[in-house]
Amino acid sequence: MSNKAESPTEVFKRALAHAARSLAEQPDLEVTFSGDGPQLSGKHAILPHPPRDLSGKETTRIRGLADQMALRISHHDEAAHARFRPQSAQGKAVYEAVEQARVEAIGANALGGVRANLAAVLEANIEKKGLSRFDDAAAAPMADILALMVRERLTGDAPPDAARMLVDRHRAEIEAKAGADLDRLAGSIEDQAAFARVTRAIITDLELGEELGEETDASDEGDAEAPETPRDIQDESGEGEDQEGEGAEPDRDRSTERDTEGAEQEAAESDQDLDAEDSDEEVEMGEGEKPARPEIKDPGLREPPYKVFTAAHDEVVDAEELCDAEELTRLRAYLDQQLASLSNVVSRLANRLQRRLLAQQNRSWTFDLEEGMLDVARLTRVIIDPTAPLSFKQEEDTEFRDTVVTLLIDNSGSMRGRPIMVAAVCADILARTLERCGVKTEILGFTTRAWKGGQAREDWLKAGKPPAPGRLNDLRHIVYKSADAPWRRARKNLGLMMREGLLKENIDGEALIWAHHRIIGRPEQRRILMVISDGAPVDDSTLSVNSGHYLERHLRTVISEIETHSPVELIAIGIGHDVRRYYRRAVTIVDVEQLGGVITEQLASLFDEEPKAAVRGLSATLQPPPTVQGPSALSAARRGAVRQAAEALR
Repeated sequence: MSNKAESPTEVFKRALAHAARSLAEQPDLEVTFSGDGPQLSGKHAILPHPPRDLSGKETTRIRGLADQMALRISHHDEAAHARFRPQSAQGKAVYEAVEQARVEAIGANALGGVRANLAAVLEANIEKKGLSRFDDAAAAPMADILALMVRERLTGDAPPDAARMLVDRHRAEIEAKAGADLDRLAGSIEDQAAFARVTRAIITDLELGEELGEETDASDEGDAEAPETPRDIQDESGEGEDQEGEGAEPDRDRSTERDTEGAEQEAAESDQDLDAEDSDEEVEMGEGEKPARPEIKDPGLREPPYKVFTAAHDEVVDAEELCDAEELTRLRAYLDQQLASLSNVVSRLANRLQRRLLAQQNRSWTFDLEEGMLDVARLTRVIIDPTAPLSFKQEEDTEFRDTVVTLLIDNSGSMRGRPIMVAAVCADILARTLERCGVKTEILGFTTRAWKGGQAREDWLKAGKPPAPGRLNDLRHIVYKSADAPWRRARKNLGLMMREGLLKENIDGEALIWAHHRIIGRPEQRRILMVISDGAPVDDSTLSVNSGHYLERHLRTVISEIETHSPVELIAIGIGHDVRRYYRRAVTIVDVEQLGGVITEQLASLFDEEPKAAVRGLSATLQPPPTVQGPSALSAARRGAVRQAAEALR
């Protein structure tokens, strides 16, 4: 009975899902249809809704999108892919496009129907990108051109008519530089690692990979920075999402106990020990309670002062620069879905906090106005003298114009999943509520650019591994919302926290210094810095060649200096982890349901108190840390901001 009532569209969806599972060789592949498609997240494929007329080109295109995802799952190893990924933007784009061409060629060569479906997707994508109308030779889309040439070599199919002129325009130059390596691709189509090596050679031939980086040995595959299976097929071509991933890097237990003896041994270990670590020793962090790190009871333990080996590869970046607008919109929509289920909690918190803050504002009245509310207290003048004009008054609210709040959010790998969602929801709620009350709010995030050292560690290796190098990773500090930006313009940026591959390692001390420098330069008289984190700082590369408490000691020192010598008021929110052993003023939450009580009370209590008095002079700890080589840990502009802050405090 139900089969007779089933529409042709439903039959098509079911058949397409079965075909995708078969092609992917994954019986548990979940296939759904949504306006958000096409997207691929692990074993969950999201496709666009099919049209009512199932006989047109759009139906073939949707089949092709399903084939792309299935082939990607079946013939693509993301860990191996990440081992050879170039670091330059253009080289990376070519590398991704050529790998997608390899995956599709395997399916096209095996099945004629798949070949036709993929051709329909390619034609639609060429039209969408406007490759048939591309006239700027200097800005040629080299990734698309090379992908079409690789497809031609692997399948024998010439570029579609719409893009043939563009390819022919650059064919001679590409063939002259990289023709020999292009010919080698067909022989390694079934071997992804060999194919990737040839692709890197092509990128070098065409001078597109000034920052190819070094290959990771097979024995180090567990240490490589490797993303998970691509989540999204962003454009119509089905090219995998280009993300720096973290899926191949299990979260290291941020709270592993290290005694003093073990710390001293780690300081003497060579960097080879880091590379030889077995990935089985790394523990995937769950959402439950985490063990606390031991207190450091010997502050006099001899240890070199905190320093940075090189800050040449550090970056401070706006959130929108790390993600295209389309993906940012999609990620924000995902965050809104989480907020939708918590709409009652959000509304209660916002209204409750707003009432607490507005109740503390000093209200005043302006009298003898020509319009406004009638001043009944002065009606006696009209009774005495009927010719006297009526008097009006106007209530004026004194907003918190002299207050700014900075939210500094831990964007490390162990925050992945529920914790980072809770942190993003916290930021969303607090920023919207504070803006209603006239309090300017800045939202910042901190992580690293790479797992286990990145380019800073490579520089250290090239320098001969000098002892006690200090911090050995590339910082990534993210500005989600500046204090002066209105919330409506920055709200999408918080969706970036939901992006796979963003969350890596965390060096909290320097992040606090960075956030402190930004807020201390603000003109507001009252400055509040709120840290949202889930525990202790961890960076494997740094801790492998320094003591086990190196980063934690620095964090404690920075916190102590801010709490003691800075006019900035510091408060911490621990996500599923007690951070009171670091911060004098801290609160712990496990779920969003607790926000309505603890955060409201903590934040409102700050406004109940008198602003923190400025202490004369800033400690040297809050200055940029010295480096062994390369540029200083923070830019000259930041150093200038600190000097200005110190003068202001005097």
